Amino acid sequence: MPLSADELKTLRPDLLAGADLLANTENVGIKKAGTPALRCFASAMLAGAFIAFGAMYFSLVIGDSSIPFAAQRIVGGLVFCLGLVLVLVAGGELFTGNVLMVCAASSKKIKWGATVKNWVIVWVGNLVGALIAVFLIYAAHVADMNGGGVGAAIVSTAVSKTTSAWYTVLAKGILCNIFVCLAVWIGFASRTVTDKIIGLILPISAFVAAGFEHCVANMFFLPMGYILQNLSSNPAIAAVAGTVTMPGILMNLCFATIGNLIGGGICVGLMYWFIYHPKKATA
Repeated sequence: MPLSADELKTLRPDLLAGADLLANTENVGIKKAGTPALRCFASAMLAGAFIAFGAMYFSLVIGDSSIPFAAQRIVGGLVFCLGLVLVLVAGGELFTGNVLMVCAASSKKIKWGATVKNWVIVWVGNLVGALIAVFLIYAAHVADMNGGGVGAAIVSTAVSKTTSAWYTVLAKGILCNIFVCLAVWIGFASRTVTDKIIGLILPISAFVAAGFEHCVANMFFLPMGYILQNLSSNPAIAAVAGTVTMPGILMNLCFATIGNLIGGGICVGLMYWFIYHPKKATA
């Protein structure tokens, strides 16, 4: 006798939640920790490039100064979602999402050493992938679109990020990865591609619209801004006030990375692990 719709939903709910969602997150962490280093690095390169593509798409929107501020930020945030859609659906190892491996490590299903090793490999792989995307996008003269308005927007963004105080970058990094890891958490809870995409749109677009610091996205914005400022002959790009410096780039990536670890690892990963992990029975 066929099962009713309600009975089917009981057997396979449309959305994982609670302890089941935590278990799924831990299983993902176990799989990531067991991925061979070279495959992990290659997958991380893809993810770095994917996020760079999303950042490029965002730059096309903010490169149009005729769009009102709120509309510009909201639309820019929506199109940036391309990056995480590609990571979650097409596949890729993204540092900011991989901090959720703290769930599996806290349950002693993987070792902390394996967790940190994964983070290091993925962070470097993300950087390499983003830099390759920077080279291709620069060579394609995307920055010269809209009379150089796109490139001017990228340089202006890079100047703002590299001249902020370290504690501002840290706070923005924490807030950023709270949103990113909530989006990834929703992705782990989802059963279908449609669910994953719809679920991540609001958290990702919110952090982008608010100008928070995503270390992997900054692997695109900061090198691209530095290159454009030093190599571009476009008058609109040259007219941007401020300077992107290498020490400023290193400062931003350092504190954005630390903030991302705190925001995603502690504020999301460990918080949900504490709430949902099975408690030991007491006598």
